[in-house]
Amino acid sequence: MKIKKILKNNWKLFLMASLTLGLAPFDLPHFFGKIQWLLGGDAFDKELGMQAMDWFDLLLHGSPWVLLFISAILHIPQKNK
Repeated sequence: MKIKKILKNNWKLFLMASLTLGLAPFDLPHFFGKIQWLLGGDAFDKELGMQAMDWFDLLLHGSPWVLLFISAILHIPQKNK
């Protein structure tokens, strides 16, 4: 389980990436706007829908958060059965 170890041990990198790439641009964190748009809100133009560039942007800004979440889950101690 080498991938599990890598995901667990690189939490600092994932945190840094989430706070920089995950929130960029800092004047208006549009990642949260994209999530709102995806959920049916009116943060962006609804008539156009999500284009390929929007999906790529969501993937780019969302992946550090997903990796940080996975790393945090792996740090939760598991009970032995």
